[in-house]
Amino acid sequence: MCNNYANHIPIDELFEIFSDSNFPLRFPDGPPNLEPTDDIRPTDAAPVILPAGDHSTLVRLKWGLLPGQPKRPPVINMRSEGRGFESGRCLIPASSFFEFTGDKYPKTRWRFSRADGAWFCFAGYQNGGDDARFSLLTVDPGPDIAPTHDRQPVVLERADWDRWLAGEAGLLQPSPAGTWVIAQAPREAKGSLL
Repeated sequence: MCNNYANHIPIDELFEIFSDSNFPLRFPDGPPNLEPTDDIRPTDAAPVILPAGDHSTLVRLKWGLLPGQPKRPPVINMRSEGRGFESGRCLIPASSFFEFTGDKYPKTRWRFSRADGAWFCFAGYQNGGDDARFSLLTVDPGPDIAPTHDRQPVVLERADWDRWLAGEAGLLQPSPAGTWVIAQAPREAKGSLL
């Protein structure tokens, strides 16, 4: 399941897109520095958009809800079926995500980018509180993703971002055919043996 994504979205573009929404982004302390990130992984702090009354805020939360039992890994992906998510909704902006195939290490890494070239938002859940964290919501895969994985993160269309933050139901669906361009994305070697 998705355990790696990238965010190359300029903060001014994020602000502009949300300025026309029902939940415009507000930065009471000025716009944050949002550096491009190629490799967001579980437990990393990442930008998340939260509803806040008549606007939204951009915060950094750790990826992965703390498990209910000790010695369990963080919950980075959460099945959406049968859940209403009356509270805790959030959006996670991204420019691409990765899936891995193969039984042995190193597995083959695949990059999923939108066919239209646009960045997107995952539907997410955040638990709030002093140690707020988030998880990506998942559904059965759409036709583009099914060959590589049996689940997919929910990627909302821009027209649905406001509806998701406002609490509307029925938005958690697989991506339709033709949404994604898939390309092999090997990791760059880190360091040198010499």
